[in-house]
Amino acid sequence: MEKKITVAGFGGQGVMVIGQMLGYASCKAGRNALFLPKYGPEQRGGTANCSVTISDGEIGAPVSRYVDTLIAMNQPSLEKFLGSVRPGGIILLNSSLCRWEGKRTDVRVAEIQADAIALEIGSPKVANIVVIGAYIQLSGALSEQEMLDAIEEKLGKRPELLEMNRKALRTGMERVTLKE
Repeated sequence: MEKKITVAGFGGQGVMVIGQMLGYASCKAGRNALFLPKYGPEQRGGTANCSVTISDGEIGAPVSRYVDTLIAMNQPSLEKFLGSVRPGGIILLNSSLCRWEGKRTDVRVAEIQADAIALEIGSPKVANIVVIGAYIQLSGALSEQEMLDAIEEKLGKRPELLEMNRKALRTGMERVTLKE
């Protein structure tokens, strides 16, 4: 199994945290992972993206032309990276800030209202955890427990936020929908 993912959005949406957490949880679960951040001086409020590769075997190259999944946290990111998804791949949209215009018919499209769900849970800062939940539900790359363990270890420094992160992960898993 090898999964290549691009996560893209604007600075401050937790794009890098999504990539780091997927990579960390994968390594903790005994797989190989590669996290490659890509951003410049526009980090706060500008565009930010990262590549993540998760594999049961060795990872041959840090970058590839096509990815299995695009996680688009906003509309400009969707438009910029739409062509990088391989046919049959998944585009996961934060439908609070993105809308699917059907420009490709050879991919599967999933939606999660990450920002709206995060506000329901109690903090806009957990939208990225909602997206992680949606991604692991769709891809099967990690189990819920593997991700929860990583969240607890990496994001558990403030115990009062840990339960909110757990709820965000589970809600993302429950509410992601595949478009027909």
